[in-house]
Amino acid sequence: MAEAKRDDNYIPTMIGTLQTDGVTPALVKADPTTHIVVSADGTTGSEADTRTTAPRDNNYITTLIAASSTDGTTPIPIYVDASGYLLIKST
Repeated sequence: MAEAKRDDNYIPTMIGTLQTDGVTPALVKADPTTHIVVSADGTTGSEADTRTTAPRDNNYITTLIAASSTDGTTPIPIYVDASGYLLIKST
């Protein structure tokens, strides 16, 4: 399980939910030169866990969560792959 890293002001970095199991926190990574979040076109994720609460790391930092594109209200954990790429769905 990944734990959010912290800056000098103790602010945690972004963490998402690992796409392979839908529950494990995973670091979201960014390019150190451009400061752009690294992403991948993700079209699938785990259906093993249909939680609507954000998983937490060992320090109780929550993973990213968004509103469902279907109903606009149901909380949905945001997936990250094993490389730390934030998964997006481009249209």
